[in-house]
Amino acid sequence: MTKILIVPMFLICSFLKAQNVDSIMADISQENDYKVQATFKSPRLVLLQTNETQKAKDLAFWVGHRFGDIGGEFGGSNTLYGLDVATDLYLGFDYGITDKLTIGIGRSKFNESYSALIKYRLLWQDDAMPVSITFFEQSSWITRKPFSNNEFGSEGDRISHFFQAIIARKFSPGISIMVNPGFLVRPEAQVQDFQDSANLFALGLGGRFKILKRISIIADYTFVNGLSRPEDLQSDFYNPFGVGVEIETGGHVFALNFQNSQAIIANNFIPNTTKSWSDGGVRFGFMISRNFSIGSKKPDN
Repeated sequence: MTKILIVPMFLICSFLKAQNVDSIMADISQENDYKVQATFKSPRLVLLQTNETQKAKDLAFWVGHRFGDIGGEFGGSNTLYGLDVATDLYLGFDYGITDKLTIGIGRSKFNESYSALIKYRLLWQDDAMPVSITFFEQSSWITRKPFSNNEFGSEGDRISHFFQAIIARKFSPGISIMVNPGFLVRPEAQVQDFQDSANLFALGLGGRFKILKRISIIADYTFVNGLSRPEDLQSDFYNPFGVGVEIETGGHVFALNFQNSQAIIANNFIPNTTKSWSDGGVRFGFMISRNFSIGSKKPDN
């Protein structure tokens, strides 16, 4: 490319066809519009969402599973270290309307909840922009039977909304970091402890560290306690923390995880993590996705 650029213009006009000149100029434009690709290999890390969105007209099918406690009072060999118990099972579809805009639906075993999400990539890391920024919103609808006659006074008491900004940076091909400030809006009917706040701030931190060509270590931690949640609650709640191994296998990304959260989606795990790594409340889980191309795509120039 450099040698072509220094050739005098009259030689280009003499020896190249017009369409070849157009092709060269398109390549130059693409170089000037360089954007950092694949900050993370998946739209999901362990518990948190990443800045990544689906490619336009790509449909991702997601399957996620959380087993029971490995140790502690409810774990051990009698439950095969939690493998006999499923605290959550998630099935979902995410679709890329454009490269920047993703919508999705899903269903979780935890609280028998249905969810819908929207994800928009506002800024892309490049030579001028040091980070990528993506906005994420997820609404959840609890459909289980109420535990008491007055638990859900109206249908609106079953619905919560989670808003999050995902700020990510790829430092090298093997290291990516993100910071995820968020806010959960839920009705009073979903508050387990009467002293707890209905609406909760959350601050997530996550990272991906590549160790082999297709294998990476992933981890995320979400601060909930110590922010807007009161410290003198009668119930014990813990900050969600997960670590895992992410494996790229061509058509899908497979993640094997360990975390203290019983639930998979943010609307459930942010307010309801009642297990601790220190008391055997850690559990095994996995998340796997498979991408499908839906419809024809515009060919690259």
